[in-house]
Amino acid sequence: MARANAVLAGLIGAGIQASRTPALHEHEGDAQGLRYLYRLIDLDQLHLDSNALPDLLLAAERMNYTGLNITFPCKQAIIPLLDELSPEARGIGAVNTVVLKDGKRIGHNTDCLGFAEGFRRGLKDAPRERVVQMGAGGAGAAVAHALLSEGVQQLNIFDVDSERAENLAYNLNQHFGAGRAVAGRDLPSAMNLADGLVNTTPMGMAKLPGMPVPVELLRTDLWVAEIVYFPLETELLRNARTLGCRTLDGGNMAVFQAVKAFELFSGVAADAQRMLAHFQSMNG
Repeated sequence: MARANAVLAGLIGAGIQASRTPALHEHEGDAQGLRYLYRLIDLDQLHLDSNALPDLLLAAERMNYTGLNITFPCKQAIIPLLDELSPEARGIGAVNTVVLKDGKRIGHNTDCLGFAEGFRRGLKDAPRERVVQMGAGGAGAAVAHALLSEGVQQLNIFDVDSERAENLAYNLNQHFGAGRAVAGRDLPSAMNLADGLVNTTPMGMAKLPGMPVPVELLRTDLWVAEIVYFPLETELLRNARTLGCRTLDGGNMAVFQAVKAFELFSGVAADAQRMLAHFQSMNG
């Protein structure tokens, strides 16, 4: 991959003013001697929704953007607007990174790799016979792929849209084998049998406070992982830690997906430890 002399990147999503992604990318760019500019394209602030994606992509191309990160609620809506998908993005059915190059829009997914890396570091020897996942959206699809790749035997997926959970479970079983994923029906009984719980919904974000599961379904021997990272300690993690659960905050996925996106945008290998340390310094 050729090294870029200068990188102009952006993040498209709703309610992203608190995102640490621009600082992560720009700090690493500075450390590598790159001219690296990263902008927020916040749908809420612009009074837009995902219907604006065609216009925003076209504008980014006209302004010579190197690439875009894509977050909630656009990770699946962006796909029909792209020219190519990486094997990961195609398999997962969600895109969080778009490289704009030679007139082409190429979709990638670095969420899956990002969550898997954090999971290996933070919950390496955690039991993974049965896991409950809340959320079957774009991030949920990536995390589900990561969990099954990391040895979860059965993933029970719950979503406010039951059809979306069914579709994700079907897709996962095509990839990983029959019965590895099921669309959840009864949350209390699924939680009762689970080794771990993963939240991939936006619930717990500063702008969407609350918990994705009732607090009484948590118990001491459950491990709990989160992908929300602002705040780093969500209500779910706070309650889980109070009970003594092993936990994994959303910072890991935020950093490790950014490491890979940085490489896709710049053509330069990122220093993962440096990016992790910078993220931790911002959340100290």
